[in-house]
Amino acid sequence: MNTTINEQHLSKTAYVYVRQSTMAQVRHHQESTERQYALREKAQQLGWSNSTVQILDRDLGRSGAQATGREDFKTLVAEVSMGQVGAVFALEVSRLARSNADWQRLLELCALTDTLVIDEDGCYNPADFNDGLLLGLKGTMAQAELHLLRGRLLGGKLNKARKGELRFPLPVGLCYDEESRIVLDPDEEVQGAVALVFRLFRETGSAFAVVRQFAKSNLRFPRRSYGGAWDGKLIWGSLTHGRVLYLLKNPSYAGVYVFGRYQYRRQISLSGEVRQKMRPVPMAEWRVSLQEHHDGYISWEEYLKNQERLEKNRTNGEEMLVSGPAREGLALLQGLLVCGHCGRAITVRYTGHGGVYPCYLCNWLRREGLGSKDCLNFRCDLLDAAIAEEVLQALKPAELELALAALEELEARDHTIGRQWQMRLERAEYEAALAERRYQEVDPSQRLVATTLERRWNDALLRCEELKEQATEFQRQHMRVATPEQKAKVLALAKDLPQLWRAPTTQPKDRKRMLRLLIKDITVEKSSIPKQLLVHVRWHGNASTDLTLQIPANVANRVRYPAVVVDCIRDMAHHLPDAEIAEQLRLQGQTSAKGKPYTAKIVEWIRSRYRIPPPVLHKSEELTVHQVAKQFEVSEHVVYYWIQRSLLKARKLNAGSPYWITLDETDEQKLREWVRNSSRIHTASQTRTEGGAL
Repeated sequence: MNTTINEQHLSKTAYVYVRQSTMAQVRHHQESTERQYALREKAQQLGWSNSTVQILDRDLGRSGAQATGREDFKTLVAEVSMGQVGAVFALEVSRLARSNADWQRLLELCALTDTLVIDEDGCYNPADFNDGLLLGLKGTMAQAELHLLRGRLLGGKLNKARKGELRFPLPVGLCYDEESRIVLDPDEEVQGAVALVFRLFRETGSAFAVVRQFAKSNLRFPRRSYGGAWDGKLIWGSLTHGRVLYLLKNPSYAGVYVFGRYQYRRQISLSGEVRQKMRPVPMAEWRVSLQEHHDGYISWEEYLKNQERLEKNRTNGEEMLVSGPAREGLALLQGLLVCGHCGRAITVRYTGHGGVYPCYLCNWLRREGLGSKDCLNFRCDLLDAAIAEEVLQALKPAELELALAALEELEARDHTIGRQWQMRLERAEYEAALAERRYQEVDPSQRLVATTLERRWNDALLRCEELKEQATEFQRQHMRVATPEQKAKVLALAKDLPQLWRAPTTQPKDRKRMLRLLIKDITVEKSSIPKQLLVHVRWHGNASTDLTLQIPANVANRVRYPAVVVDCIRDMAHHLPDAEIAEQLRLQGQTSAKGKPYTAKIVEWIRSRYRIPPPVLHKSEELTVHQVAKQFEVSEHVVYYWIQRSLLKARKLNAGSPYWITLDETDEQKLREWVRNSSRIHTASQTRTEGGAL
């Protein structure tokens, strides 16, 4: 062993590294901490002055399994790499690092910079082969020791957990009794709040709906603190979405003792450090799962149904699932439809100004680049109305039973919420009475204490009165179906379920919840016949119903004229003007595409749209514009000018038809004189003469 400490080592700083693995060891194993701090005196005895000895103790309470989070160890490595350290003092090498990677890295740097490593056993020079080999073996044994310790501890915990005796912090609503058995919380208000969460989720099927119901009813939810001065104390506050999910996913509420629901996984962060992150473990990989271990709030079957419901409620999964919770929106069958072509869930799209025109759409194949068209795309109201009629037909035999069941459910829910308010008032009255007793028992001479206790008593009385007013107001506004008259009205209304279904006051969300109680899913596929859908309804109980839905033509097709009408107009246009064609169609009792009587304008539009030429109806003595222009050797513009000035007798059958001109001898002489005397009109013969002279 090389024990030579020369002046070069003594001229540099000596670092004393102090570390304990946990804060419990720091608090309760103080002898080990004192021994590590005593290494300062050992360094001074070996020749280092007091000013050159530095203590690194910021890593107290941190594990040496990795360098992450150990700032003083990183400082030590940095100082050694810069050659500013003469020796590193530690009680044993396991204090420096229990990871071979960190330990070997430190040894390599010490060997390169001629830094000594000194522990309780002696002084080592990592640059020396024998010392480096011995230090490497010590590091390997330290890492192996950590593995053995961890294995022993985890093995003991697992063995105790298999017997259901390992204690861990219980969720609110459960606690340990004097014999360390898990029992329901003896506080009835706590029990009622937890049971109400499961009941509301059973009714609504949504964790967010449970939060809204608690907020609407102004109810509180407890949580129990662990550790410190507040250990075991109940703290009441508002219910959050995360708390509801925690309750629903915790199997302890189903009377199951579970160990190994979460597991630490090591991963490399973006900064290159190895970190541990807790991740949930699948149910099939739980190490311990003891059924019926203690009393619970729900059964194991209901717990599994809740997990299935939560998974279906997800909107950020890889594949969208059907039978999700009833959400806002006008689409009645949202979350129930399955595409019969690709097998994916059919989604909802809202079109129009303000999104008032919902339609069902499945575009998965086109979105994934597997097709050029959508699988399905049709209006919501068509299918919604058909399914609603099927549901109402199915409910007719049991309308009265459903009404009674709904009535009892409303009464039970109101009674549960009312009981929560009653227990909250009882707690407030108890706190007020306790504050009064404390004030009565205080020594009157202790005026400062008496004043404080009197103020607390007064505050408790004010809180009690405020809660009474809130409870009264809540009961007046939200408690339903309380009197026999109200029950009779509900029963009378329930006898006509279609009226209740179509009532404007019935929210779309309520209709969706009713459908989900009866329908499991609906498969929709295209038929071989155009504008037709095949609908397969699967009810709860494995019954099924097949429907055929005819989709109406779009607006363009509805206003398009049939080929029979167009051909009829085409035949009559050979010998009849537009007005007479419209008259013939009116006599036949036909109407336009919009249901209006035929007019000449409508017939003219049909001819223009389908390129039907106007009728050719003229007398033998009538001439066209071209013929008149050729006869007088003028341009056609001159002829149109004469027609506009009524110099020619012309007529046209209808708009778009050519002019037919009647020309007598008097008009002909007048117009020839007009052409001869006009300075602006040049006949074709005059133009040819002038051209030849040029």
